[in-house]
Amino acid sequence: MSPQTLKVACSGCNLRELCMPVNLTSDDMVKLDELVATRRKVKRGTALYSNGEAFTGLYAIRTGFFKTCLVTEDGRDQVTGFQMAGEILGLDGIVNDHHSCDAVALEDAEVCVMPFERIEELSRQVPALQHHVHRIMSREIVREHGVMLLLGSMRAEERLAAFLLNLVQRLHARGFSQSELILRMTREEIGSYLGLKLETVSRTFSRFVEEGIVEVKQRHVRILDTDALRNIVNSSAAS
Repeated sequence: MSPQTLKVACSGCNLRELCMPVNLTSDDMVKLDELVATRRKVKRGTALYSNGEAFTGLYAIRTGFFKTCLVTEDGRDQVTGFQMAGEILGLDGIVNDHHSCDAVALEDAEVCVMPFERIEELSRQVPALQHHVHRIMSREIVREHGVMLLLGSMRAEERLAAFLLNLVQRLHARGFSQSELILRMTREEIGSYLGLKLETVSRTFSRFVEEGIVEVKQRHVRILDTDALRNIVNSSAAS
């Protein structure tokens, strides 16, 4: 695919506080504007990058939703994460200069391209940027530990409840509703991420609907009882 590239300025982006350091001087912002030189459009179902591809930079998601995934030895598509506007893709490539998974757009999306060589160069000039990159990497490590805990010790309803709470919390940080969301991923992709069969995901959603915890209309989910979801997750921690 031939990427469409456009000039973009971080200083004028409404997602700046989510994916860039805060409290920067005007001089630092000018430097960051030079760092993020282009945007790239990614069509739904298209890979932003693929497993084994050479690592050249990080991508800040400006609009849209992505999944990261890899193909297992038996040929299955294993979802390893979901990323939304204001989050960073590409960190998996830092360790050995090649990406270790695929990043696929779940809807038409747009990313800001940040060449890693420039990030390293600017990090030496702008300490706040270096600190911010470290925070993002640390957040990914914490997230992966959380997923391991999710898959290792939780029952199906606890996994799905934790997933919905996490998703709506991240969306709320971006100005969306605290109780309503549109699932950009399929039930099958949710199951792959949570280590559950498709039938189990559908059955658990149905149980939540019957108990008056959520309302589901195709991909639109409305959380009616947030406390009930929290209690389901906390019951795992308490047991």
